[in-house]
Amino acid sequence: MDQRKSQDEAPMSTLPPLFPEEALDRIVSMIQSHKDRNSASLVSKSWYHAERWTRTRVFVGNCYSVSPTIVARQFPNVRSVILKGRPRFSDFNMVPQNWGAHVYPWLLKFAECYPFLEELRLKRMTVSDEGLELLGLKFPNFKALSLCSCDGFSTHGLASVAAHCRNLTELDIQENDIDDSSGNWLSCFPENITSLEVLNFASLNSEVDFDALERLVSRCKRLRTLKVNRSVTLNQLQRLLLCAPGLTELGTGSFSQELTAYEYSELEQAFSNCQNLQSLSGLTEAMSLYLPVLYPGCANLTFLNLSYVLLQSEEFSKLIVHCPLLQRLWVLDTIGDKGLEAVGEICPLLEELRVFPADPFDPDLIHGPTVTEKGLLAISYGCRRLHYILYFCHEMTNAAVTTVVRNCPDFTHFRLCIMNPGQPDYITNESMDEAFGAVVKTCSKLRRLGISGLLTDLAFEYIGRYAKNLETLSVAFAGDSDCAMEYIMRGCPKLKKLEIRDCPFGNAALLSNMEKYESMRFLWMSACKVTINGCKQLAREMPRLNVEVMTDDESGDGQAYKVYVYRSVAGPREDAPPFVLTL
Repeated sequence: MDQRKSQDEAPMSTLPPLFPEEALDRIVSMIQSHKDRNSASLVSKSWYHAERWTRTRVFVGNCYSVSPTIVARQFPNVRSVILKGRPRFSDFNMVPQNWGAHVYPWLLKFAECYPFLEELRLKRMTVSDEGLELLGLKFPNFKALSLCSCDGFSTHGLASVAAHCRNLTELDIQENDIDDSSGNWLSCFPENITSLEVLNFASLNSEVDFDALERLVSRCKRLRTLKVNRSVTLNQLQRLLLCAPGLTELGTGSFSQELTAYEYSELEQAFSNCQNLQSLSGLTEAMSLYLPVLYPGCANLTFLNLSYVLLQSEEFSKLIVHCPLLQRLWVLDTIGDKGLEAVGEICPLLEELRVFPADPFDPDLIHGPTVTEKGLLAISYGCRRLHYILYFCHEMTNAAVTTVVRNCPDFTHFRLCIMNPGQPDYITNESMDEAFGAVVKTCSKLRRLGISGLLTDLAFEYIGRYAKNLETLSVAFAGDSDCAMEYIMRGCPKLKKLEIRDCPFGNAALLSNMEKYESMRFLWMSACKVTINGCKQLAREMPRLNVEVMTDDESGDGQAYKVYVYRSVAGPREDAPPFVLTL
């Protein structure tokens, strides 16, 4: 008897087979998209089994939406797992520490069911050193580890990964809250390991064992990505570039040490030899005197990340002129409108632009000229392929946004962050409703939208009526009444993630079109007007939802200050801390 038929039950009746089983397996195994595979599994029982047994990659967008046991039972041949934990707003310290999202229970189940696991990519999860040690001891074929915005582990855990994962090709440590005790973990890599292709420890702070790092880079001939931290000096960077001239991605670390003329020349020559370089990031404390050493390596850049370095428009413009093939650019607002005008003139292939504030917590502390609508307009005129933007600014106009989306109608991601809450169009003093109305009316491919400024319910009416492909919406300090959220819940048929903070939305908004939560990944609300009683009603009427409330215990006013709603086939989670009330 076919093992698959004896063990599994599919949710649909069997249809006459159109292909032999082996042929169907081969066809389904060629489908890469998670969404397409999900759709394929619904065709018939045969397709369901074929998809189930040929799936080697699993993506779990909310680690509490399903249990490790359910995943392992459903997909027995997984080699790669992507797990996401805490809500995205945890990046802004809005989710308390020790909230949860522990990866260790998942690792225990994987060790039991997936001994041939090769890849693990975690985002906003709590990771322990014990869990990292488990990777090397229980998964002999383990190859790739990516930790982004995670916490709970230390460099001792990284040492375990380095020592025990003998087939490692990727170690990517990004923006983690880590106990960074020392850089000696680099010396734990076996002297015979040559498989590394990606090594990123740019966000670590401790001094590194440079001799161990240099030996590692020298023997890993397939290394294509190297991102070092700020403790690596320019002289050391030059030596690393000599060892790996074929790098396609480089994170440089600090750029502020003093160099002699000879050392400057050597570093410049090292960058000249990096003709395959496509991505450059990691610059911190860059001295404008040394920026020209980068010029020879910029000719083929498609991604330039300057989001950690304070550059003024003049020195930035001198650098960007060497990057004509740029497709993605991340910068601080200190480059000013003149810097963005240079981008519009030099980079016609640009597709993604992110402009961050130099000091988001003190908008009055300005390190140089900040960006306005003039810079954004210049980008839209010169970069007609632009489809992703994240733009922090202090003021904006409806007319400018309308012109930008008219020039670039293919936006899939549009996040405009006017940093002063409730800021109107600074020329007309009107609300920003028409700006975001223009975005959703013009950009039919829009999937993610972040709105800000003075916004009335009209803006939400526009979004609900026109944003038919919208999947993620982020809202703060906006709207007049419950009607605003009701427009969103009744419209936006593809909405998956809704993030709301500091808005006048109460129980009526929360309970409007409750069935929509069944098809969404999550709803996050904080500092709104929702009450615990309203959340209890939602939990009663929608029992398949997990409704979690974080309250202000001292107030005793019945307000639900932070609400997290998500669908789960695993039921309420068992590791909720005391400050999380599960309804």
